[in-house]
Amino acid sequence: MSLYTEWNEALKNIKTQEEYQNFFKDYMAKEAECYRKILESKSPVIEGKVVDLSKHNDMTSMEYIGFLDGANTSFKESLDLDSLTEESVLKAELDWEKLLWNMHDAKAEWLYGMNEWSNIFDDDKRKKIKKDFNRSKQVIAETKIGRNDPCPCGSGKKYKKCCGK
Repeated sequence: MSLYTEWNEALKNIKTQEEYQNFFKDYMAKEAECYRKILESKSPVIEGKVVDLSKHNDMTSMEYIGFLDGANTSFKESLDLDSLTEESVLKAELDWEKLLWNMHDAKAEWLYGMNEWSNIFDDDKRKKIKKDFNRSKQVIAETKIGRNDPCPCGSGKKYKKCCGK
């Protein structure tokens, strides 16, 4: 069984809310520490054997695959997680802006709020990314078609007598 399958099975096997909370409390602390080390190093490149990277980050290999799963959309080139084993050597480069954006998207305040982000972006850049993210989530209402307006289908009839029925 691949590590990625093992990770997904572990998630599926969580039965109770208490198990869920305990699992993710432990995992999210490890994930935050992993990101902290990456941001402190200022190097967007993650490379090495999966087993060595997981030990360096005080995680099991399965948990490290879970970390990579969460970060996968933030890499410049996505990883094929199914093919990774403990002995796999990986080299992946993070896109810092995409990573910060995805952390906002995941509502992971404990990650995007880290002080270590100041090693990567100044406050103005971080605020701009947050502002752009917020703008992308705004819904702009279209103008409403009145019942006596011409139908937008082009029939020439009033909306109420055509598509508005």
